[in-house]
Amino acid sequence: MLNIRGATLVNGKQCNIVIKDRYIQEVTDDAVRGGDVISVPEGVFVSPGWIDLHTHAFPKFEPYCAHPDTIGYKSGVTTVVDAGSCGADDIADLYELAQDCKTNVLSFLNISRIGLKVLNELADLSTISPEKIYESFQKYPDLLVGLKARMSGSVIGDNGLAPLHMARSCATTLHKPVMVHIGSAPPKLRDILEVLEKGDIVTHCFNEKDGNNMFMDEPMLRDALQNAIERGVYLDVGHGTSSFSFRTAQRAKQENIPFQTISTDIYERNRVHGPVYDMATTLNKFLALGYSLEDVISRVTEKPAQVLNQPQLGSLEEGSVADLTFFKVEHTPVDLIDSLGNNLHGSVQIKPYAVVLGGEYIECNTSYELKKSH
Repeated sequence: MLNIRGATLVNGKQCNIVIKDRYIQEVTDDAVRGGDVISVPEGVFVSPGWIDLHTHAFPKFEPYCAHPDTIGYKSGVTTVVDAGSCGADDIADLYELAQDCKTNVLSFLNISRIGLKVLNELADLSTISPEKIYESFQKYPDLLVGLKARMSGSVIGDNGLAPLHMARSCATTLHKPVMVHIGSAPPKLRDILEVLEKGDIVTHCFNEKDGNNMFMDEPMLRDALQNAIERGVYLDVGHGTSSFSFRTAQRAKQENIPFQTISTDIYERNRVHGPVYDMATTLNKFLALGYSLEDVISRVTEKPAQVLNQPQLGSLEEGSVADLTFFKVEHTPVDLIDSLGNNLHGSVQIKPYAVVLGGEYIECNTSYELKKSH
C-alpha cells in the first residue's frame, strides 16, 4: 500500500490518497497509516497522471520517433498515445516495446499498413487494408484506441478524401474513433470536418497552414466547424514542429472555440531542438494564453481520458488507476515560442518532478524531492 500525504489538488484543497494494488482506494481528509508514505511538501500539486494524446513513441521510423519513457514518465507524462507511427505491418513491434516501458503506451493505428515508414503513406490506396486493420485490433485490443489518417496534400497525393472515407468506414465497424491530422490543403478542412462523426478527433487544430486555418474568412468552413463541434467531434492541439500558432490559439480563446485536449506531437527532434520540448512547456503556453491551471490540467488528464473512453486514467476517484503526476507551479518569467517562431511571454511555469505509475513512486528530472518513509 502507498499513502500520498498532504496532496494539494489543482483547486487548492489538500487531501490524502491511499493506493492499493495499483488503484486508488481512497481520497480522504483523514490521516492514514501503514505502507509506504509519500509526504507532499507545501506548494506541490498532484493531479491524475498526465496523458499525451498525440505523440510519436516508436523509435524505428525516423524522423518522427522517440522512446515512450523519454517522452513519458521522465517528463511527468504517465500515458503516451502514439498517433499513427505504425500501421498493421509494424504494430507488433510497438506492442513489444510497450511491454518493456514504465510509461503506459496506447496507439492510434495508421490506416496505411506501412505507417510512417514513408511520409506519403496514403498516396497509394493499396496500402490501406481493412482486413489487416481488423486483424490488428483483434490482436492488440489493449494497445489500440482508434485509427489515424494524415489528411495533408503531401501525404495523400491525388487521393482526395478517399483515405478518410476508408478510415471512417473501418472505424464504424470497429466502434472506434478516427484521429485526423490536418495540414496544408488540399483537402480543405471544411470537407474533412463533414466526414467526421461523434468521438472523432481533429489534431493540429490551432495550426496556421495555408488553406486549413480554422479562422479563414470562409463562412462554409465556420459552419462546418460549428456543426462538427455540435455533433461531438473533438479538437486536439497536437503542437508539433509546424502545427501550433499563438495567433490561432488566441483567436480561438477570444471566440470560445471549445478544444478538449492539449497534446504535444512530440518526437526526438522537436523534443531536443523545440519548439515542443515536453508536455510541461506546452502546458505553460496555455497558461500564458490566459487559461487557468484547472483548465490546463483537465485537458491533459480528465479530457483525454474521456476522448479515449478510458475515464479511469484521468481521475482521482476511488477505483481509478493510480497514475499520478506531481508538479510545482513557479511564478517565474518564461519566454515561449510557437511553431512559426512567434514569441509569447509567460509569468508562470509548471515543472513536473515525480510520478506514481503502476503503484511505484518515480522521480522525474528535478532537484525537488518528496519525502518517502515507511
